[in-house]
Amino acid sequence: MRVFIFFVIFLVATTLGYFILKPTDHKDELPVINPVDVSSEMVDSSVIRKGFGHRIGNFEFLNQDNQKIGLKDVKGKVFVAEYFFTTCGTICPKMNVQMQRVQKAFLNNPNFKILSFTVDPEVDSVAQMKLYADGHGAVKGQWHFLTGDKKDLYSLARKSFFILKPAEAENLGDAGSDFIHTNNFVLVDQLLRIRGYYDGTSAKDVDRLIHDIDVVLAEKK
Repeated sequence: MRVFIFFVIFLVATTLGYFILKPTDHKDELPVINPVDVSSEMVDSSVIRKGFGHRIGNFEFLNQDNQKIGLKDVKGKVFVAEYFFTTCGTICPKMNVQMQRVQKAFLNNPNFKILSFTVDPEVDSVAQMKLYADGHGAVKGQWHFLTGDKKDLYSLARKSFFILKPAEAENLGDAGSDFIHTNNFVLVDQLLRIRGYYDGTSAKDVDRLIHDIDVVLAEKK
C-alpha cells in the first residue's frame, strides 16, 4: 500500500514538474522594442534612455502622388518603414526588390502599409519619387514614398525608427550628408510600437518579416 501511495505521489509530482519546467513555444510572440534595446549610435540623445512605452512620433510628408501622409494614416494599422534614396546604387535597389515581395504578400490589405522615407529630399522631389515608385510597382494608397524637409526626415529616423546613424569620419554619408541609412526594415504595430528589425537585402530575413507581419496583423489590440 505504501509503495502504491509513493508511486502515485511520484507520478503526480513528475507530471506537474514537466508542465512547470517545460519550455514554452514563444516563436510567434514578438518583442516590443524601445530605445534602450537599440544600438546607441542609432538613437537621438533625447530618447536614448527610454526603456518603456516608445511610440512612433508624429510626422507628415508628401508622397509620390503629392498627397500629405502622416501618423494619422498609419495609426491602427501595421506598417513597415525604411530609409533610402532614389539615386542609391548599392543597397537600396536590393532593399526595394525585397520590399516588392512584402507588398505582394499583403497586396491591397487595408490594414497594412509601407513607408519609404528618403534621406536625400533635395534630389528626391515628389516627381522623382513618382518615377521611382512607378518603377517598383508601388500600389497607390499602400506603398508611400515620402519626401519633405530634411531635418524633419532625419529627426524622425533618429527619434522614432532608429535606422539612421552618424557617418564615419572617412565616409561622407548618404548623398553627402552627415548620416547614413541602414539596410533595416522596421516593423511597426497598430499601437505604433516597434516590433522588429529585418535586413532588407536578405531574402531570408524578409521571409521572416513577412511571417511576422502576419503575426502582428492577427494580434488583438
